[in-house]
Amino acid sequence: MNKHLTIITGASRGLGLQMAQQLLLPGHQLLCISRQQNITLAEAARGYSVALTQWQADLADAAPVAVRLHDWLQAQDLTPLSSITLINNAGVIPAIKPMSAVTPADLTLALRVGLEAPMLLSAAFLAATQRCQALRRVLNISSGLGRRAMASQAAYCAAKAGLDHFTRCLALDEARVANGARVCSLAPGVIDTDMQDQLRHATPADFPDQVSFAHLKASGRLSTAQDAAARVLAYLNQPDFGHEPVADVRG
Repeated sequence: MNKHLTIITGASRGLGLQMAQQLLLPGHQLLCISRQQNITLAEAARGYSVALTQWQADLADAAPVAVRLHDWLQAQDLTPLSSITLINNAGVIPAIKPMSAVTPADLTLALRVGLEAPMLLSAAFLAATQRCQALRRVLNISSGLGRRAMASQAAYCAAKAGLDHFTRCLALDEARVANGARVCSLAPGVIDTDMQDQLRHATPADFPDQVSFAHLKASGRLSTAQDAAARVLAYLNQPDFGHEPVADVRG
């Protein structure tokens, strides 16, 4: 039986939780890193006899988490693995306001969780697994808003744009080494999550796109987190994953 290890951030709800649930498969081992542990996920993992480890950690302070991940990976026996994958999924949106009204704390949080944490965790992951012969993959969950500007969400858009360009640079690095990791920054489509709920209930005076987001919900154009997770994981498992360092599940 092939054996696989997957590390997912932001796995306690939304897209991250759905990906974790869909990876509760024979031969899979999961490490989930979130601010809160998910009891339902733990119960499901026991039912499927899947090895699940949950770390409760705040990725607004990702440096110690990255050190812990590096040390944990080095302590594992990675020899039997067919693949080892890091999915940087965690993200936050700051207050939905023009830049002049956003606090430094909100800006810092959005950039640390959305960009700094994926960079630190990716560096730790790659360093700890560089001698591993298994297929290594880094999947960064991006957004269409990293490729399209939106008022009152400068920090979120900037974090996702930075994530895309970081992934392009990372792909160049990994192309130069033996058994380099396959990397991709993937936009998962428009998903009906808590983040979408925040956007469509924002104050129109602060957020000029509020009507558009409300229309997405009213017209049934939002994907469920379950469907989006299935599409993302299908993309991850394509033979040519990583051929394009920045991609969109919608093509």
